[in-house]
Amino acid sequence: MKTLHDFHPIVLLFYFIAVIGLTMFYMHPILLCISFIGAISLSLLVQRQEFFTMVKWFVPFMIIAALINPLITHDGELIILYVNGQPITIEAIVYGFAMSMMLLSVMFWFGCLNKLMTSDKFLYLFNKISPAFALLLTITMRLIPLFFHQIKRITQAQKMIGMDITSGSIKQRIQAAVRIMSILISWALENAIETADSMKARGYGLKNRSTFSIFSFDRNDAGVLGIIVVLFVAQIWSSSIGWNDFTYYPTFSTITFDFSSYFVFTSYVLLIALPIFIEIQEVLKWRSLKSIN
Repeated sequence: MKTLHDFHPIVLLFYFIAVIGLTMFYMHPILLCISFIGAISLSLLVQRQEFFTMVKWFVPFMIIAALINPLITHDGELIILYVNGQPITIEAIVYGFAMSMMLLSVMFWFGCLNKLMTSDKFLYLFNKISPAFALLLTITMRLIPLFFHQIKRITQAQKMIGMDITSGSIKQRIQAAVRIMSILISWALENAIETADSMKARGYGLKNRSTFSIFSFDRNDAGVLGIIVVLFVAQIWSSSIGWNDFTYYPTFSTITFDFSSYFVFTSYVLLIALPIFIEIQEVLKWRSLKSIN
């Protein structure tokens, strides 16, 4: 078995398309909790430091979004109080938290996708289909971290010559900030031209241009991709016949535990937990090999 980083890009891409797509359309409380716990668990395994940085911003967002919903939506039968003559219902509160949990899960899954699907993997996948789109996607993914790195360098350089945005009068701070943004925009435009000229000089996008790739599709990739496809199809089929439906208005649906619900929950847990199991297995294997040595 391989680590998640070593799997073929098509396996990783299809997994995240399946999981993120299902998470975006599932509002069943149990399925939401499964996806939420899975997204947190995988984030702790593959991007622990970035995860704690995201949590500081996302948790307040989740609370605020959950509290806003009952103030603008007054549907539901279980009324707990009235604000300016408008009812505040338990259904609206729970639905607000469910929506927040869904959005947070999607954000965490996208964070894992960004960590595991590096720019070279995207370039490999879409290079044959559309070289221009592959290059645009790669540059876009690289743009934000590159901008943050460059703006730190510019800010430090300007601070050394007295253009500090954290000191001085408001006018001086605004002037310093405008100067930094002007330098950043000039650098971005120049960098874009240099990148385009560099890719053109290397023959990027030409039909007969050969490319080197370190990715190979082996039996492990085929096996894991097959499992993902089967579990994803099971979820789509279950959704088509209404096995995972749940409504919040006018009041909550009844959560039943029968063959259909167990089938949906079990297949979804297996789908969500698949990369977590692979990563934990590799960690334990690595630790056992280190202990032997």
